[in-house]
Amino acid sequence: MSEETTEVNTQELDRYECRACGYIYEPKKGSSSSKVPPGTAFADLPIRWRCPVCGASTTQFVNVGPTEGPSGFKENLGYGFGVNNLTPSQKNILIFGGLALGFLFFLSLYGLQ
Repeated sequence: MSEETTEVNTQELDRYECRACGYIYEPKKGSSSSKVPPGTAFADLPIRWRCPVCGASTTQFVNVGPTEGPSGFKENLGYGFGVNNLTPSQKNILIFGGLALGFLFFLSLYGLQ
């Protein structure tokens, strides 16, 4: 029974994205334009709540998961070189940092004669 409650609790904190315009509802922030207080789960939004950007109903929203968790499917997180457990921001740092180092290495070749 505790597994079910933790699954429901994590589901409540998930972000939802509007399929029409891309607006992301974050429960931790709420919605200031609709006067929804922070900490309100998407399932607990009022029936008449609409997307503050385009006015779409809640049926137009899809679950995009939590803000800072590992990206990818849970069953695939154990595979690979360990990068599957990185958050999206950590993956961005790894990718763009590697590109920057490669570019600097390329520029250093101009110093050779």
